[in-house]
Order: sequence, then structure tokens, then C-alpha cells
Amino acid sequence: MTSPPALAAPTRRRVYWQSVLALALLVCATCLALPHWRAVVTGAGRLAVADEGWLLVGAGAAAATWGCAALAQQGAVRERLPGGRLVAAQFAATAANHLLPAGLGAGAVNLRFLMRCGLPAGRSATALAVKTSASAAVRCALIAVLALACPGVLRLPPVPGWLVAVVPALAAAVVVLVGCPLWPRCRKALTAVIADIRAVHAQPHRAAALWGGSLAFAALHSLVLIAVTQAVELPLAPARVALLYLAASSAAALLPTPGGLGSLDAALAFALTTTGAPVAAAASVVLGYRLLTVWLPLLPGLAVLGVLVRRKAL
Repeated sequence: MTSPPALAAPTRRRVYWQSVLALALLVCATCLALPHWRAVVTGAGRLAVADEGWLLVGAGAAAATWGCAALAQQGAVRERLPGGRLVAAQFAATAANHLLPAGLGAGAVNLRFLMRCGLPAGRSATALAVKTSASAAVRCALIAVLALACPGVLRLPPVPGWLVAVVPALAAAVVVLVGCPLWPRCRKALTAVIADIRAVHAQPHRAAALWGGSLAFAALHSLVLIAVTQAVELPLAPARVALLYLAASSAAALLPTPGGLGSLDAALAFALTTTGAPVAAAASVVLGYRLLTVWLPLLPGLAVLGVLVRRKAL
């Protein structure tokens, strides 16, 4: 008779801390927006009268990204994963990703999910590494193709002097790493990732799921931004918008804030304004993208995360 209260107390604590973290995210977003509050208010007003049909297209694309992430994750492992729980885990991972920096939230959720499905910790970690590597390769390929299709959109900035000095330092760090006692473990992990990548490509259906899911995931996120630009009647070609999104999100990854909060917003706004978009229009596009990909799914995603934890699926 005493077990339900004992189980309820940890659940209440988890819900409490999830609510606190969600509130902290809202406060941080408000603080970051304060210096540009006038542009944000104007952009929000423009978004309020945007084309609802295009916003629905963006919402559908945002929701479809969870299925694509699940497909890519299934392609990275040999075992058959439970489909419904896999998609739910990707939805929960998206919410968790906005609570911890550098993708740690999503990685932790997916790692726990794979281990709950019976995969050893080492194989679960390598499966995540394979999925991450495929995602990075797809992004680089898309940026290269779109840069050729839209010449002049991306301009490489002049190389600063400090970056020239960093390159030899990185080379020295690699040499030190190879000589340190941790190198055998690093080499073992790298060997395991390479072996898993080879195993994926030995089975065409797994390779198709991994690469197809990764490609569709990046394309659908680009489609969300394209739909929002169309909704607010910002006259930019879809290919150009996709290129700007992929470049801005890749640059924002260099500053690992939770869910790219602040870094991705600034990078997207900067990329849009450099193409000639008015500041208010750029603000409305960034707000619309964040609304569809972060703020609307955040609380439902945290609720799904709580349910998965309570049911011991994570």
C-alpha cells in the first residue's frame, strides 16, 4: 500500500524540475530578446497576420522530423526497435535537447532508449555516433550542392590572425592525444564506430534508412523555415532559404547553447538580413521557426519524456 506514494514523489520531483527548466528557457529567451524588443514586437505582429496555410505546412514539416529522426536511428542499429516508442523517444529527445547544451539532452534520451531496448552501452553509444556522423555528412553535402546552385549567397569571411595560430595548436593537441594514455580507448571507440558504419552499409535497407532519414530530417527543417518565409511574404527563393538555414544552424553549433537558444536565432537573423531582408521580417521568420520547432512542442515533449521515464522506456 505504500508503493504508490513512494513512486509518486520522484515523479512529482521530475515534473517540478522539468517545469523549472522550461520556465528558465522562457526567461532566457526573453532576456535575449530585450535589446531588440521593438523588432521582435514588429515581427510578432507580422507573424500574427501571416498566411495560416503556409504555417500549417511548416507545422507538418516540423512534426515529420521526429519520424525522420526515428528512421535514421533505426538504420544505425541492427536490431529491430519498437516503432511507436522510437518515434516517441525522438519527440522527447527534441524537448530534452532544449534543456541541455550541445545536444546532450537528445543524446542522453536516445542512449537510454537504446539501452532499454537491450543494446549494450558501448553499442548504443556507437549507434548514436553513426547517426551523428551521417547527419553531419548530409548537412555538408547539402550546403555544397546548394552553394553551387545559389552562387554568391555564402561568402567566406577573411581568416583572422588568431585562427592561423590555432591550427598549429590543434595539430599539437592531436599529437599529445595520440601519445597520452587515453589514446587506446579513443582508438577503440573510433574503431567501433567505423565497424558499425561498415556494418550499416553491408545491409542496403539499413543504409537507406540511415541516409534517407538524415537527409529528410535536414530537408524538413529547411522546409519549416521556407514555409515561414512564404507565410510572412518574404521574397526569398526556397533554395536560398534552405542554404541560409543549413549554414546558420551549422555555425550556431559552434556555440553549444541548449537547443541553439540565442546562437541559432542570431545566426538565422544575421543570415536573413545579409540577403536584404528587413529586420522586422527576419525577426518574424525566426520567431515563426522557433514557435513551430521549439515552443509549441516543448511542453508536450516534456510530458512524453515523463511518461517514457515513468514506464521505464528510458
